[in-house]
Amino acid sequence: MKILVNEEVHDVGVRTLDALLRELGYGDACVATAVDGDFIAAARRGAQPLHEGCRVEILAPMQGG
Repeated sequence: MKILVNEEVHDVGVRTLDALLRELGYGDACVATAVDGDFIAAARRGAQPLHEGCRVEILAPMQGG
């Protein structure tokens, strides 16, 4: 299925946000996520389904000053 991840098209075979993060190499990284504009807490990622054409945002915290 094709989805948008951070405005880039990805063809993925996974069905949940948690599986997508693992497939994209984020593993246990501390990131914030949203699906179709809705924030998804880390505890809910395993139950968050993905669908054809959905928009996923993955944001990593930045350090600096």
